[in-house]
Amino acid sequence: MIISDENYLVHYGILRKSGRYPWGSGGNQDARNRSFLDYVDGMRAQGMSDTEIARGIGLLDPDSKFNTSDFRASLSIARAEVRASNIAQVERMRNVKGMSTQAISDRLGIPEPTVRSYLKPGAKERTDATKNIADMLEMNVEKQGFIDVGSGVENHIGVSADRLKVATSMLKERGYKVHTVQVNQLGTAPGQKTLVKVVGPKESTYLDAKRAVEAGKVGLTFHHTNDNGRTMLGLVPPLSIDSKRVGIRYKEDGGDKEDGTIYVRRGVEDVSLGSNRYAQVRVMVNDTHYLKGMAFYKDDMPPGVDLVFNTNKSNTGSKLDAMKKIKDDPDNPFGSYIKRQLPKLDKDGNEIPNTVRSAMNLVNEEGDWYDWSRTLSSQMLSKQKPALIKQQLDMTYDRKRSELDEINSLTNSTVRKKLLREFGEEADTASAHLKAAGLKRMQSHVILPIPSLKDNEIYAPNYKDGETVVLIRYPHGGTFEIPELRVNNSNREGKSVITGSAIDAVGINPKTAARLSGADFDGDTVVVIPNPRTAKNRITSSPPLEGLKNFDPQSAFPGYEGMPKLTEGRKQQLMGDVSNLITDMTIKGASQDQIARAVRHSMVVIDAAKHDLNYKESERVNGIRQLKEEFQGAGVGNSRGAASTIVSRKGSVKIAVPERKLSYDIDPATGKKIYRETGRTWVNEKGETVTPVSRVKAIRELDDVSPLSSGTVVESLYVSHSNKLKALGNEARKEEVRTKGVRLNPGAKKVYKKEVDDLNAKLNLALRNRPLERQAQIVAGAEVSARRAADPNMTKDEVKKVERQALEAARLRTGAKKAQIVIEPNEWKAIQSGAVSNKMLTDILNNADMDVVRELATPRTKLLMTSSKQARAEAMLAQGYTQAQVAEQLGVSLTTLKDSL
Repeated sequence: MIISDENYLVHYGILRKSGRYPWGSGGNQDARNRSFLDYVDGMRAQGMSDTEIARGIGLLDPDSKFNTSDFRASLSIARAEVRASNIAQVERMRNVKGMSTQAISDRLGIPEPTVRSYLKPGAKERTDATKNIADMLEMNVEKQGFIDVGSGVENHIGVSADRLKVATSMLKERGYKVHTVQVNQLGTAPGQKTLVKVVGPKESTYLDAKRAVEAGKVGLTFHHTNDNGRTMLGLVPPLSIDSKRVGIRYKEDGGDKEDGTIYVRRGVEDVSLGSNRYAQVRVMVNDTHYLKGMAFYKDDMPPGVDLVFNTNKSNTGSKLDAMKKIKDDPDNPFGSYIKRQLPKLDKDGNEIPNTVRSAMNLVNEEGDWYDWSRTLSSQMLSKQKPALIKQQLDMTYDRKRSELDEINSLTNSTVRKKLLREFGEEADTASAHLKAAGLKRMQSHVILPIPSLKDNEIYAPNYKDGETVVLIRYPHGGTFEIPELRVNNSNREGKSVITGSAIDAVGINPKTAARLSGADFDGDTVVVIPNPRTAKNRITSSPPLEGLKNFDPQSAFPGYEGMPKLTEGRKQQLMGDVSNLITDMTIKGASQDQIARAVRHSMVVIDAAKHDLNYKESERVNGIRQLKEEFQGAGVGNSRGAASTIVSRKGSVKIAVPERKLSYDIDPATGKKIYRETGRTWVNEKGETVTPVSRVKAIRELDDVSPLSSGTVVESLYVSHSNKLKALGNEARKEEVRTKGVRLNPGAKKVYKKEVDDLNAKLNLALRNRPLERQAQIVAGAEVSARRAADPNMTKDEVKKVERQALEAARLRTGAKKAQIVIEPNEWKAIQSGAVSNKMLTDILNNADMDVVRELATPRTKLLMTSSKQARAEAMLAQGYTQAQVAEQLGVSLTTLKDSL
């Protein structure tokens, strides 16, 4: 390349193959380096910015996106090579010619102190450090194909991020290719991406890199994956129980009343639940079958067996007919997510990795249900009275408004800026999901059978004896599926099975469970909500629909020989359709008889795949097409209809927009997002230039979501709520743009040197996890892709289970583990004083426990349990008091008590 202006002309061939000039044209390497540096210094002296200089010399290939980081890396490479050349010359003059440092200085035009620094031990090694890293990366590329060079890799290598970038650029100069690939991020909301930056072979393309990432064939320069014999889904081969040790309670024995539960004999090690009193489990039997359900200890076990399985099936003469066959998958014979297995213990009580002592494979265990969401879905709340809907939506907005005001009051600008960005995203999500604030003391619980309870009673140790509560289970058909019950914590059977200190389990009788959309006791959950009769806006509970009494979908619509089998995927689609129909009918005031028709059909559809039911005949008999035409505007020939209210349309209506990148800008005047378009085009078979589009949910894209509403009173409440939350999100982003980060105070950095060093150490540890997490995402993604290819008919739920299992196993094998930074009070003082730079603080916050940060930034007095109260609480619980009774007696909230325990 020829670079020229009036006074300067240099034949430039450094760092890239440009135009008709090959690598290395324009003199020797040292001369080109010096010319390049002189040219850049000259342009800077004339007032040109680095961006203008780099763009002017065309640093990157024509088809590459301009990036000033490559320019800066080129400068670093040139400087390092010039320095190395200088050191070599100085050493030769000193050692071979015996010249003095001053003479060398005069000869080379280098300051004498610089000459002395070049002669110090290790000067050459320090200069060669970046080249050594590049050589190491090159070796790994040649050995592994593609390697990860993204954020966090520098922490494992033990170099700075800038040095790793320069080393990566050196590889680009050598002809290796650098690609950034987007992959779906497992374990998060749909649409979230992980960016994987890789270096690949010299002839590799972006497509090659993408295929390598998707196949899990991206290596690390510092890590060897070794799962110590564990399978791809991270499960130790499970213990298998002999069927002779399993008793079955069939339908004829009353097993249908507690269908899905497993009684467990206490004190038997290989069926132990560990420290749990109840858990959702999978248990292998005879190496060929397995039990699926809720397990809990039972004192009056029949002799000769250690497990008793309750089922609604009839006795065929073979126990195994009451169980499920294991899947043809040695990695996970249960075909479901397994959270934990119970390892063997050494003599000191420590767990021994890659071993298993109990046949109980835990899906959910005691305490897992406690942290489930405490919000009210629009699908449930929209079926209540407008006054209650408005009350909860207003409460949701008021809480978000208060949260934003609190963030704006924070004194640390960098913390404030980060939380404003997060708040904006959360407000946007809330405006699309339309969830409302939960009611006071609302909580999710797993249900267990207590047959001795009356139809209107519940054993609920987290609630006051005698108070009235309602139960809600999802999916939710209507107010007729909301039983209203009285808490009876004196029930002896409830105390025996669940105990008074259970954190997230309640007991109901089987008849009550049947009213909850036909709930089973194999791990089904309910939301328990106090519903005092004195409340201004109570939750409405209505009697069961007459049209549903004694309705049995299996006997009403049996299949016929040769009938096409309904797949699980198609069933999920049909269930979504009928669920939307019921929601739209309720909002638009359908009669109870009409609702009953739709609910009967939903009951058939949900069992159609499992029991081969004739769902098409159910659709005809129940007049589903007519209901869709009346309440969803289904046209002639359109048997499906379409969702017609904002509650049912919020997730289904999409609009096309120009293809976007993941990142966006913010309009400083309005706070609205300005999405960056890819600008990508392609030519189709007709020779036409096509601009690709992205399809996005309308409720997220529209500034005003009114077009999604059919105009009912209930919908107007949700439209107003969504628009108000959108405005809050924009307000937060507008403030984010105006907020500047903290400034570094050099004096404070010296005063708080120890705290800054400690924070640096914590940050380094946290950043080391980034490449490991990317590796886990890559490995897990490849495993999920392989399983989906092997079974194209996997449902969304099945894919989600495999994703969870694969990701946890991959994290275990790669060593990925989130190391959250916990900021100590003295470290916070250092941060507040300006001892930490804005960049470092931002990195710390991105890896910190933000609950702790909020506490530090907004100190407040909290009601805590004193040691005396703690002791008294434990004593009362040991005496059989429920947690609700203990909390009331001590004068603390139930949450405070639970947290202390």
